[in-house]
Amino acid sequence: MVKLINYTSKPEITIATAARLCYSSYGIDKIEADFNDGEKGLEQARKLIKRIRTSGHESVLEHSNFTFGVEKLSRSASHQLVRHRIASYSQRSQRYVKEDKPKYLIPDSIACNPEFLEKYKKITEDIFSLYGYFIEKGVPAEDARYLLPNATETQIIFTMNARELLHFFKLRGCNRAQWEIRSVAREMFKLAYPIAPSVFHGAGPSCVRGNCSEGEFSCGSPSDVRKSWLKGGLDF
Repeated sequence: MVKLINYTSKPEITIATAARLCYSSYGIDKIEADFNDGEKGLEQARKLIKRIRTSGHESVLEHSNFTFGVEKLSRSASHQLVRHRIASYSQRSQRYVKEDKPKYLIPDSIACNPEFLEKYKKITEDIFSLYGYFIEKGVPAEDARYLLPNATETQIIFTMNARELLHFFKLRGCNRAQWEIRSVAREMFKLAYPIAPSVFHGAGPSCVRGNCSEGEFSCGSPSDVRKSWLKGGLDF
């Protein structure tokens, strides 16, 4: 489950104000007031952001931040998430929080096969049972956690600026990305897009704004991917 916890107030106006300041002789108050002039000001801000996105001068996008919370995420997926360095992360600790109940994810490729599912659940729950036994016998949680599988559920809160989000959506929104992190990226996009449509229009895998970068590993459906992302993720 993905939740948008917080974001920069009026992100498009904040970004546009920063961008205009670089080339204006006016003071900050005047520039900000112009962009805060109702629908007219917002439309001007969005036109400026469109030019910024087109030109590639995206450093001003870093003035806008978005904070997300994700629950029922596997440790496997969270390891992929935290590889994105330009972000701030706070994750539930397995050192201080005991995994008292077996909570874990089951991939569809296993869940759809009764034999695989039975074996998967048995060994996973046996692992959690042994973990509980170690805890009961006094093994520190920070040591007992070495047993736990990548499928173990976790929770994480993280903040990314808009520029990093565009990079994240490009990599993790691709059909070639691992299914769980791809699902998280798409849900994040669906939440962020209505807040700042001029910033996130055209976001997504490389095929949304140009050619597929996956070469021979392409999913083969760039037109379908492009349509979904350009519609704000409504078709995901």
